[in-house]
Amino acid sequence: MTTVQTRCCITGGGPAGMMAGLLLARAGVPVTVLEKHVDFFRDFRGDTIHPSTLELMYELGVLDDFLKLPHKNTSVLSMRFGAFESEMVDFRHLPTKCKFIAMMPQWDFLDFLSGLARRYRTFDLRMGTEATGLIEEDGAVVGVRAEGPDGPLEIRADLVIAADGRHSTLRALTDLEVDELGAPIDVLWFRLPHDGGDPETSSFYFEAGHIVIMLDRGDYWQIAWVIPKGGFDTVKAKGLAAFHQDLVKVAPFLSDRVSALADWDGIKLLSVQVDRLRTWHKPGLLLIGDAAHAMSPIGGVGVNLAIQDGVAAANLLAGKLREGPVSQADLARVQARRLFPVKLTQKLQIMMQDQVIRPLLGDAEADEPPLAFRLAGRFPKLRRLPARVIGVGVRPEHIETHEDPAALI
Repeated sequence: MTTVQTRCCITGGGPAGMMAGLLLARAGVPVTVLEKHVDFFRDFRGDTIHPSTLELMYELGVLDDFLKLPHKNTSVLSMRFGAFESEMVDFRHLPTKCKFIAMMPQWDFLDFLSGLARRYRTFDLRMGTEATGLIEEDGAVVGVRAEGPDGPLEIRADLVIAADGRHSTLRALTDLEVDELGAPIDVLWFRLPHDGGDPETSSFYFEAGHIVIMLDRGDYWQIAWVIPKGGFDTVKAKGLAAFHQDLVKVAPFLSDRVSALADWDGIKLLSVQVDRLRTWHKPGLLLIGDAAHAMSPIGGVGVNLAIQDGVAAANLLAGKLREGPVSQADLARVQARRLFPVKLTQKLQIMMQDQVIRPLLGDAEADEPPLAFRLAGRFPKLRRLPARVIGVGVRPEHIETHEDPAALI
């Protein structure tokens, strides 16, 4: 058994964990990040970098380098409902450096963050290493057990941050209570080729009881097909040909390429859940991101909130972690800082699920869009409100930690 000693052990190398790890290491805190996969390559994992995250890149002084990575800028989101077509979300008026969403594979984003973090001797990233258990002494978490490429190991730490997603291993090992808020939908993700004559904006399509989100990724469309909760077996039972036909009804311009979706293996199911821990911490342990609060894919804001959690955790804990353990009160301050934006965002998502998405999915005869969509189509300034919620969010975080020159390699 190999034993590692560090100040902070972070389980999960996703957006929340990697951002927290980067900022803590940059501030001089010894950090070990465990990522169970051997690389970051996973498809359909929240490939949207929101203006608030781009603002963090600007605050770190790396925005120009970041935007050199392959990406597609999206300044507006449109909606098509039968003959009705309009811009619905306009990011061009946001009070941020970048007034667009950058469509970028999440693995490129995580590679970039880990590259920044590796500049610090205080940062230790262990790929292919999965946390399997908590080490507890005298009622407090003092580390994790893990399985790595070279066998089992223990990471002893003054603080463990669980950022291992909505199916968090560490959360399952605690007695922390979870409030299930409900989700009446699931999402099917797939991609189809992009053609030069296609529409020029990412769009929401509503047609005959179907809801489809099409994200322009440059050389392909990343497509989200919204279905009722647990409805994937029903979709498959109708056959792939029927699925092709439904897709062409919604987006006729795809008729010449739906055959590229040759089998069900090219379609990935996202089982949507919306939940929230009542308490995000116990002595020696803090949960952030989806491990603390699973979000609906509505608005694509889950990644945004996870990153904001990571920033808040670093802002509030870095100074004390440089010296040693943090208290329960310190961890409670992180939850108190982030709980309001999480609650409000989930409330808005549930409202959209119940008042817009569920009725539209169940009404194949609907002949006009909901009133809110019609108003946004008529009054352009109304498009700035959803842009603010999606692009910046509630209570956006800013980097308050400072780089410790002694931590640089």
